[in-house]
Amino acid sequence: MSQENWTLLDEEIINCQRCERLLAYCRAVAQIKRRAYQNQIYWGKPLPGFGDRNAQLLIVGLAPGAHGANRTGRMFTGDSSGDFLYRALYKAGFANQPYSIHREDGLELQNVYITAVCRCAPPQNKPLPTEIRNCLPYLYQEMNMLSRLRVVVALGRIAFDQMVNYFNFSPKPFFQHGACYTIANSQKVLIASYHPSRQNTQTGRLTEPMFDHIWKMAKSFLEGD
Repeated sequence: MSQENWTLLDEEIINCQRCERLLAYCRAVAQIKRRAYQNQIYWGKPLPGFGDRNAQLLIVGLAPGAHGANRTGRMFTGDSSGDFLYRALYKAGFANQPYSIHREDGLELQNVYITAVCRCAPPQNKPLPTEIRNCLPYLYQEMNMLSRLRVVVALGRIAFDQMVNYFNFSPKPFFQHGACYTIANSQKVLIASYHPSRQNTQTGRLTEPMFDHIWKMAKSFLEGD
């Protein structure tokens, strides 16, 4: 897909006005800020995806973090979830560095594109069903434009459920960390993972070895092992 098509989609996402509640929340967070970031200018608007637009691996999260991606303007950047994710991607060879701090930090992804079900940070990390429905067309457009797509990793149950619906699985598979499902009539696979949220990583529900295993699985499929 051409660079122009990607640019147009990114602009459409950034200028989206579909969810009044989410837009108001993102702007409010950007104005009030967190004390540690008082001197920073927050992004405070809907967020496009990030990464290699020729990627075979797609990562789908839930939504930008209020003081993470909603602050920095890049998916999974500037909070503990991003720290956990990019460290794992670096170890697996999908990223050129193990951290993601801001949009100009030099991070590059190789064969990976990162996106989310919702493009605005939701209050309490809980988007409403109507807000999810409003945002899904952007995710679908990105997936259609990733012409080499072979592996989808869904981070968390909401992302997993949306991918199950998108690929029309029947019967619907269960969400379980590390579970892998072949997508009918294709050579694509869907891998389920716990989300690298602070709640999951600090409680030990998701450990680094558990997360590293997800990317080893993804890499093995891409390499045909």
